Parts: sequence; structure tokens; C-alpha cells
Amino acid sequence: MEKVVPKLFFIALFMFMPLLHSSSIEENIELDQWFQKLDNSKPKLTRFHFYFHDIIAGPGQTSVIAVPPPKTIKPSTTMFGQVSVFDNPLTKGPELISELVGRAQGLYSYASQEEFSLLQAMTIVFTGGENNGSSVTILGRNSMFQSRREFPIVGGTGDFRLARGFASASTYIANVSLAIVEYNVTVIHY
Repeated sequence: MEKVVPKLFFIALFMFMPLLHSSSIEENIELDQWFQKLDNSKPKLTRFHFYFHDIIAGPGQTSVIAVPPPKTIKPSTTMFGQVSVFDNPLTKGPELISELVGRAQGLYSYASQEEFSLLQAMTIVFTGGENNGSSVTILGRNSMFQSRREFPIVGGTGDFRLARGFASASTYIANVSLAIVEYNVTVIHY
């Protein structure tokens, strides 16, 4: 039985290979056309406003610790070294039942020995509306106790190819099981 599974896998792979090849050819044609139009394109400016719901504990948890802080002689008061992974809902309003805009998927690590400060890598994936399936990626330092934090936009996909810009974040509410953060995002793209 063990030898049958690999054979079936390779048979299926070779059967679908022409389909994979033809879709990549179509994708390359579409990308070539997009790049040809880029020479005559003017940058667009798009702004978004939404709320990020990081549910750390309890029902509907959306964030988990992937790597706990290292065990050291002196325990860290800032959780230095801990890495968490998240798949958080983004909503139009601060209530979780508000209209869903998309998902924030990524990770953050506690990267400071002196304060609660994160290194945050987050992709905003739009799940509805005219930008459905497109994304914007943010990477930067998140000093959690500052009233307003700013992050660079380092790229995007779909409608936001070649994206750049910035995002600002303000904590709406935070406790031991939940953080709701208000985001204003400004994206320049083509």
C-alpha cells in the first residue's frame, strides 16, 4: 500500500501538469500586459480605515504563541524572544460583528529587552469588495504603548502591485485576552 500512494501521486501530477503549464503561460501573458501598461500609468492613492481584532485567548482565538520566550536565568518582563502568529479579522467598525473587510495574517515577535515592542510582519488580505483577493504587506516596529504607531508598506499584490506607503495604528482597547487596534492605511500603487 505504501508504494501505491507515491505512484498515484506522480500519475496525478503528470496528468495535471499540462493544466498547470497553461495557467502559468496565461499568467505570464497577463503580467507582461500589466508591465507594458505600467510605462503610461500614473500612481494611484488609496486609503483604508479598519479595525484589527487580535483575540489572544478565549473563544475564537486568532493569535497563538508559536515560540515561547526563551528560558533564561533572569526572566524577561517584556516577553523578549516570544513569537506569535495571527490570522485576525479586519472590520469596518470596532465591534467584531461589524462588516468584515479582510484578514490580517502574519507574525509578531517581542523584540525589545527594555519595553513592550514588537517586530511585526503583517499582510492585509482583502476578502470582499473591489479589492477582493489583493493584499498589502506591512513590516516594522510596533511599540505597543505609544498612542500612535507608524509602519511602512513594503509591497502588495493584485490591485496593489508595487505598493508603497504607510499605515498608522492606535490602540482602541487592550486587555489580557483581546486587542482592538484602529488602522489608517495610505497606499500608493499602480
